[in-house]
This record gives sequence, C-alpha cells and structure tokens, in this order.
Amino acid sequence: MRAVFIETFGGREVLEFGEVRTPEPDPGQVRVAVKAAALNHLDIWVRKGRPGLELKEPHVLGSDAAGVVDALGEGVTGVAVGDEVVVNPGVSCMTCEYCRRGDHSECPGFRLTGFQNQGTFAEKVVVPACNVEPKPEHLEWHEAAALPLAHLTAWHMLFARARYKPGETVLIHGIGGGVALAALQLVHGTGGRAIVTSSSDFKLEKARELGAAHGINYRTTEDVGAAARELTGGGGVDLCVDSVGAPTLPVSVKAMRRGGRMVTCGVTGGPTATVNLQMLYWNHQTLMGSTMGSQEDFRNLLRAAANAHLKPVLDRVFALNQYPDAAARMEQGEQFGKIVLAVA
Repeated sequence: MRAVFIETFGGREVLEFGEVRTPEPDPGQVRVAVKAAALNHLDIWVRKGRPGLELKEPHVLGSDAAGVVDALGEGVTGVAVGDEVVVNPGVSCMTCEYCRRGDHSECPGFRLTGFQNQGTFAEKVVVPACNVEPKPEHLEWHEAAALPLAHLTAWHMLFARARYKPGETVLIHGIGGGVALAALQLVHGTGGRAIVTSSSDFKLEKARELGAAHGINYRTTEDVGAAARELTGGGGVDLCVDSVGAPTLPVSVKAMRRGGRMVTCGVTGGPTATVNLQMLYWNHQTLMGSTMGSQEDFRNLLRAAANAHLKPVLDRVFALNQYPDAAARMEQGEQFGKIVLAVA
C-alpha cells in the first residue's frame, strides 16, 4: 500500500512516500481503508524524534482518519466489513484499573496511532475494534477525518477535566490550531462566552465569525491577562483552555477569577513555565493537565456532533503525496483549522 513514512528522524527531508507492507488485523482488531486523514502537531514531533521512540521498520505517520472497514480480526463483533467509521487515535490496554473505570487516556500503556503505533497517512490502517465508531452521516470524509484528536482533546479538557458549565467565560489561547478551534466551537455551541488569543488579526476576525466574543492580539497587547480581566469587568475568566504551554501559563493565572480553572494539553510554546504560586493558592485557582479522552468521551463527542450538525473548521485539503507541503504549512503556523489529506 502507499503511505507517508519515515525511516529516520529529522526535518521534512526525511519524509518518504511510497509502498509499505499492508497491515493485517490481529485478533480484536479491524483494518480500515482510509478515505481521509488529518494533520496534527504530533506528526511533527514524531518525525523529529521523541524520547523512547525507536524506528524498527518504516514508520507511518498520522493519527486522525476516517474510512471504511475492509477486514476483521478474529473475535471481532459489533463491527462489519463495509462500515463507515471514524478512528479514535488513543489506544489503551482496556484491562488496567484506569481502563476499567473508564479513564482510558490515563492508562499506563496508553499509545497513540501514528506515535507508538503505525499511523493513518496510508491507504490502510489497523486499530483495535473498540477504536472505531460510526461516521456521523452529515460529515464528508475529509470533515470526519478532522474531528477525532483535536475535538476529543477539547471535549475531555472542557467537560471531563475542567467541568465546564454552559454559559461560563473561557479564555482560549492560540486560536487557529485544531484544539483551540474545537474548544471555541464547543463553548460557543453550549452558550458560553469565548475570549481568544492570537498574533494574527486575520485569525482573530475568523474566530469572531465562528462565535468568539472577543479577540486579543498578544503581539500588540502588553498584558494579555489584564486585558482578559478587563473584558470580564475585572472579575476574570472562569476557565482557560491552553494548548500552547510555557508562554501562556502565567497569562492564564493572571486572567482567571478567584476559583478559576486552567486546563492544558500541549507544549508547542515550550514545556517549562514559571507560575506565581502565591496568586494561585490565594485565589483558589486550579491547574489541570489533560491528554486525549476516553472511549465514552469519543462516543459522546460524535453523538453531539451528529445532533448539532457540528463540522470541524478546515484549512486546506492536500493529496496524500503532497504531505510535505501540508506539513510545511502547519510548521509555519499558516493554517486556520485542520489540514487534511485526501487518501482515497
């Protein structure tokens, strides 16, 4: 089968497009003929090398996908050849104490398709049968492929970790990226008030068109935390959603109200931050980490998307063999929404 893969770590020059072995499903697995796959920053980090990641064979990149089930492993029930599905990229053991209580992304053996496991930038991918769910009928293939990782991450951050309540005011950093835009859609769609940040006035305006109440340009605003508090009448935001990391943590602490919460899922801006602990404890603020989501989160997300006819924000669709151009666009931060690969 044709795929985008790497055989060594490095820059975009290590990307290869060509033939790799077609995978066969083991017991409990299904094989999906991929119709479309979507990019994430994780693809870049994997390509450059991550601690503990070894390449024992050509490694196929990509975490998000939608397609048609074309083969079943032994013992698979509840899924049939021909089913149109969306792939949940998070793979857990399903037997440990965390999995048994439904906290699948907290599993000590948690793995990601495209990271520790072979990925979706290929004509076929093999995943556990429990990791596919029916594709919402209102979504085209390229839209369905853009939904899983970013929207599942945002869903888990908002509803499972931060206990977001509809109507709250939420500060969302780095609008334009997949998780930030997913969070904006979910907050706006539930009657919340979103304040978003970006260095691009174009992205801020696009975010307003999607329902953001206010936009803050952090390049031209001296104190983003103070600006966010001013937009709330001085009280501060209820919740901060962060996929940036080090630069935005102190901003969030300053922007939050007393009793406010912050949930973070990424470190694109760096992993190490300094925070004013006195402000944190005195104001009863809470900082939380979050990774992906549970199987139930994924089902609830797809159900909500179907009921509300929610569609992810798309930036551009490339052919599979154009992946280097798509990756360059993401690395340069030019995108507003998800970048998708048309596979079949």
